Amino acid sequence: MSTTKPKTVKKSGKKNISKYTIDLLAPVEDKVLDPANFEKFLHDKIKVNGKAGDLGEKVTITRDKAKVLVAAEQPFSKRYLKYLTKKYLKKQ
Repeated sequence: MSTTKPKTVKKSGKKNISKYTIDLLAPVEDKVLDPANFEKFLHDKIKVNGKAGDLGEKVTITRDKAKVLVAAEQPFSKRYLKYLTKKYLKKQ
């Protein structure tokens, strides 16, 4: 009679991270929006686990002149960023 070893599942240390870049060059040149204010808006409105404003280590938002970079662990959708961007533009 042969015995088989139980299968072990290894969790890899890598996390699936999505990186999104929002280029604000044209709206900034037209003075339609302020990138610092937009970054703060995203920081306040992005929901993680159903709570807005508490990004933890799952989402990072950085700004580089006229670009806003969002890096997030999966699942995170591009459509959600589009939705928040439109909401910000309507607010102004």
